[in-house]
Amino acid sequence: METSFESKIGKVALSDERIFDFLSDFNNLKSYIPADKITNWQSDGESCRFTVNGMGNVALKIVEKEPYKHIKISGDGMNKQNFFFWVQLKQVETNDTRVKLTIKADMNPMMKMMVAKPVQKFLDVLIDGFEKMPFA
Repeated sequence: METSFESKIGKVALSDERIFDFLSDFNNLKSYIPADKITNWQSDGESCRFTVNGMGNVALKIVEKEPYKHIKISGDGMNKQNFFFWVQLKQVETNDTRVKLTIKADMNPMMKMMVAKPVQKFLDVLIDGFEKMPFA
């Protein structure tokens, strides 16, 4: 069963172009990776692999992007579970872009009950971070 989780809508004081260009290249994320939580970071720009301490390996790839509107990310051969992570951008004024994050995943009702709160918190924490991130 497909399940969706959506973040609150964040407000970033930058253009949609600047945010998109930064987020659509995984190489830019290296300096924001917490070394005490994530190790073995590897990236070629369109995909990345890393180890989350205490949880295991993660592999992500960009599967679709539309300039200045959205970036769609999926797992890269991680497991049989399908999931997608979207970053949606909408510039409302110069240097005022709204950002929304969405995760869609195939999961049974029991799994959804177990992960709903942590996933929602994760999305909202990411949005809070986006609002403060310099995207340099």
